[in-house]
Amino acid sequence: MIYRKPTFDDVEEIYNLINQYANEGVMLARSRNTLYETLREMIVADDNGTIAGVGGLHIVWDRMAEVRSMAVLPEKARQKIGTEIVKRLIEEAKELNAEKVFTLTYKPGFFQTLGFQVIVKEDLPPKVWKDCIDCPKFPNCDEIALIRKI
Repeated sequence: MIYRKPTFDDVEEIYNLINQYANEGVMLARSRNTLYETLREMIVADDNGTIAGVGGLHIVWDRMAEVRSMAVLPEKARQKIGTEIVKRLIEEAKELNAEKVFTLTYKPGFFQTLGFQVIVKEDLPPKVWKDCIDCPKFPNCDEIALIRKI
C-alpha cells in the first residue's frame, strides 16, 4: 500500500468511493467539482493502482483543521488503511502548527480510537458551518462532532 497525494487521474475513483457511502447514507456526498477543488487537501491509499482509501485535511480557521471525506473500500475495511490516512492527515496538521483537528462523522467510534473526543457541534466556531449550506441535511445535521487537540 502506498500513501500519496492524489492526481487528476484519481478523481473518478475517489468520487465513486465517497459517493458509494453517501448513497448508503453514512457519508456526505461530494461532487466532482468539489473533489477537483480540494484535490490538494487529500491523501489516497493506492493499492497497486486502485484507490483503496481517501481522506482530506481542510483548513477551516486559525489553527483548526477538519478531517473529512474519509472512505475506505468496503473490501479493504479493518486493514488499518483509514487509521494510516488519519495519522498522516494529523501529521500534516502538526506541520501547519494546527492546535485542533475535528471531524463530523457517522462513525465516531473509529475516530475515538485515534484520540478524538465527542463534542457538542455547536461548540465549533461559526466558520466551520460555511460548507453546511450546500448539505442536503442542512439545517438538521445528524453527524457527530469530534475533536482532537494536537
